[in-house]
Amino acid sequence: MAAITLAASSVKPLADRVLIKVSASEETTAGGILLPDTAKEKPQVGEITAVGPGKTDDKGTRQALEVKIGDKVLYSKYAGTDIKLGGDEFVLLSEKDILAVLG
Repeated sequence: MAAITLAASSVKPLADRVLIKVSASEETTAGGILLPDTAKEKPQVGEITAVGPGKTDDKGTRQALEVKIGDKVLYSKYAGTDIKLGGDEFVLLSEKDILAVLG
């Protein structure tokens, strides 16, 4: 994971990419057992903090993204690039790696 000392607000994704702030993972099991960092699963839920302008089609027009800033989303487990900005964890990934928008 790359450690960068930038503010998340200064990152502007390109094309159809989105920047997602990763939600905190579970620290305990349903039975109350505390999990060490090595046993935690990688979270797949987060909130979109920045979006790119959209993908360009064959005719040269921009296709707007279906997601927007503030949406809570479910994304593929091993998709994107994990980055750390200002102590928070983010994932930079393509819109096609987003599985669902959570209500």
